[in-house]
Amino acid sequence: MNDTPTFPPLPDRLSVDPRSPYYNAAVFEHEVGIKLNDKERLEVEEYCLSEGWILVPGGKALDRKGHPLMVRVKGKVEAFYR
Repeated sequence: MNDTPTFPPLPDRLSVDPRSPYYNAAVFEHEVGIKLNDKERLEVEEYCLSEGWILVPGGKALDRKGHPLMVRVKGKVEAFYR
């Protein structure tokens, strides 16, 4: 028997924030990895494959609602399941 798990397809844009319209709970049942310019990044909050950017926290700064400020980093983005 072949017991390979079936993964849902990775969307073009995905966010880890449940309040975002780009949040997809089915994808997060499995561990997702992100590479930016062939280097794996662990602190990614959101990504967009077609536009080629990721959002990462910008230091310890917080906005007025207490959420970390995000910085958009551009480059070649790859998403994969670990």
